[in-house]
Amino acid sequence: MKATTIGIDLAKEVFQVHGVDEHGKRLFNKQLKRSQIASFFANIPPCLIGMEACASSHYWASTLMSLGHTVKLMAPQFVKPYVKTNKHDAADAEAICEAVTRPNMRFVPVKSPEQQAVLALHRIRQGFIKQRTAQANQIRGLLGEFGIIIPQGITQILRKLPDILEDTDNRLPALFRQQLSLLQDYLDHLFKITATLDKQIEQCHQQNALCQCIGKIPGIGPITASALVATIGNANNFENGRQLAAWLGLVPRQHSSGGKQTLLGISKRGDTYLRTLLIHGARAVLQSVRRKHDVVSCWASRLLERRNSNIAAVALANKNARTVWALLTKNQEYCPRQ
Repeated sequence: MKATTIGIDLAKEVFQVHGVDEHGKRLFNKQLKRSQIASFFANIPPCLIGMEACASSHYWASTLMSLGHTVKLMAPQFVKPYVKTNKHDAADAEAICEAVTRPNMRFVPVKSPEQQAVLALHRIRQGFIKQRTAQANQIRGLLGEFGIIIPQGITQILRKLPDILEDTDNRLPALFRQQLSLLQDYLDHLFKITATLDKQIEQCHQQNALCQCIGKIPGIGPITASALVATIGNANNFENGRQLAAWLGLVPRQHSSGGKQTLLGISKRGDTYLRTLLIHGARAVLQSVRRKHDVVSCWASRLLERRNSNIAAVALANKNARTVWALLTKNQEYCPRQ
């Protein structure tokens, strides 16, 4: 009998594969080495394959889909309830195989290599920005030990460091001046790398029509637009704009029972990076809404009168996420309502 559904527990070298027939009867649950995966699935009829959305899952999904199989990715937290025994590879593969057949299961869209490349660019930039911030804080802290306080702002460090190194009246030891000069060069290097990555993101934005379309929304620039398009992929995978906002963690978390609804803070589910970009973009828009008279600005101004700025920023980020879904699904241009 042929396997109709297969669950794969991904790993670096040894994969666990669990297959069942059309009646749900187990046919095999065995280990395969990395080099055996492609040949094994090339020699079996096309079937439904489930995997957890984790490291290398998009690569293996693309590989198996090219062999004619139907591959679906699931978030690991949705697979965990189907593990019947203690956690081990065989039980995980069986749970994946069962979870992928559930009619109400939520699946993760498979990303193309182009989407992965854009997201890798964003992750690399994010890592260098963290290094830049950490290095700036270290310089600030070391100078504070010698009684030298630099004003707030990372650009202030670049502006003040040359004067501090040349000032002979601040009584900095010669050894520390040498180390401070090295830190200055490293900080300059991080700024240059970040600027180069920003230019590459801008190029990706200019070359993608969808990015330019949603980039016209106030609060969404090239960085946010390129990250959204690369992460969302096909917006038709979401039924409506609220589902996209919920996927990004921008809707209230519920703790309801007995017919009484209790709404808490935002759920913070999904991609933290995307949610952060949307909220920071909304904060920038809120700084100037009182001077504008379009529909969104008037709505945001009224909201600021009765809620604090954090709630207003999240609400505007939620509205922008819904607008993004509408533009991507309907293939329309953004037209602000006056």
